[in-house]
Amino acid sequence: MRTVHRVSTRALARLFHLARGALALLGLFAIVAVAMPLPQPALVTLVGDGMAGTLSASGPIVPVVAKPEESAQEREERAVADYIARRYRVAEAASTAYVSSAYRSGLEHSLDPLLILAVMAVESRYNPVAESPVGARGLMQIIPRWHQEKLLEHGGEYALLDPEVNIQVGARILREYMARAGGMQGALQMYNGALDEPTARYAGKVLAEKARLRQFLLAARGEG
Repeated sequence: MRTVHRVSTRALARLFHLARGALALLGLFAIVAVAMPLPQPALVTLVGDGMAGTLSASGPIVPVVAKPEESAQEREERAVADYIARRYRVAEAASTAYVSSAYRSGLEHSLDPLLILAVMAVESRYNPVAESPVGARGLMQIIPRWHQEKLLEHGGEYALLDPEVNIQVGARILREYMARAGGMQGALQMYNGALDEPTARYAGKVLAEKARLRQFLLAARGEG
């Protein structure tokens, strides 16, 4: 025979009041947790690629810009350096240094920095220790015996393995050849030691590379 347990009305009422009190207390705790700020140790600061942000357990809060705004020239130089790093598989730090040097030398010698970079691409593919069978050295493949007077102020021919020096001297040579040849094509052929070559093949290669760099920049600006 099954025994039936009966619960009194008074006991049921007491259980109901206890449950309602517990729910009210939980609601109060939730309100306090939302209203009070998290303690400082609970926040994690993330910094990367020029952006700083604060994260809590609930996700990201408003990010804060950590580096100053770039100028138009700085953005252009960074874009060109990124392009060179990808196209020629050059370390980003190296391509950034080459581009910066090319822009400085271009300003000093009134040359388009993209022309200087195009010569580097054709001559050495941005290899700072490249050396040809005839003794041309560095990024712009300068032959020391033809430019001893330019190298003296930099400590001699071995300075050509310094990318900064190589670019400075190469830009100076280009500017002198432009004055002597009367134009860019003739200057480039002279730079290659092929002034009398009828098809101007070397100049065509350099100018084609310069055009690719220019087209990339126009596209990056949304103008291409």
